[in-house]
Amino acid sequence: MVELRYNAGNVFNPLVHKIGIIALGSHLENHGPALPIDTDAKIAAYIALQASLESGAKFLGIIYPAHEIEEINHGIHYSLEELADNITKTLKAAKKYLKIEKVVIINAHGGNLPLFQYLDKIEDDALLDIVLLNNTIIENEGPHGGSGELSMGKVLGILDEEEIINQTNLEVYGEVGLSQFKEARKNDPGIEEGASEIENNGVYLDINYGKQLLNLAINSVLLDVEKILDY
Repeated sequence: MVELRYNAGNVFNPLVHKIGIIALGSHLENHGPALPIDTDAKIAAYIALQASLESGAKFLGIIYPAHEIEEINHGIHYSLEELADNITKTLKAAKKYLKIEKVVIINAHGGNLPLFQYLDKIEDDALLDIVLLNNTIIENEGPHGGSGELSMGKVLGILDEEEIINQTNLEVYGEVGLSQFKEARKNDPGIEEGASEIENNGVYLDINYGKQLLNLAINSVLLDVEKILDY
């Protein structure tokens, strides 16, 4: 068998080749008229790819299904069990074909947050040492379809700026800020806060803010890679 040069190129450490970075978002949900239905998937993929380029870790692509809580119906989503099973199968293939032992999952969709309950099972079933779920972008971007996602969308080139004026027409685009989902707002103070922010303050576009959010998330992933590098 050929001897691979694991220390070649710009990598943190030759051991980084054992680490995979994979994106998890949502491909099929409304984000108002200014953003596409796969906004979360594209944000997650951008962060994952950039972090893999900067660290030398393996970019494993993107997971297809996504989950959402029952009270929110703004797209097509799947059960947590189906999502976890799909991730497990994908990571098993990465271990087999790429010799991956540790994985960071970049999650850019709030509905996937309960996946943390399945991380130990995913590790065990995929025979991996570590599986981390990085939610940094969700924790910092603000309301669904709001200023944070609009600003990142501008950076990524997926924003229709002519439609920003219609983004807060909440009677038509009630998914923005999750404003139309009364039960979810009642049950989750965070959702209520985001919805109220959109209703009271609207949205704005700030390309520097978008860059800051993306860079914050990328740097967080790089810290995760360094943290698990020699584990």
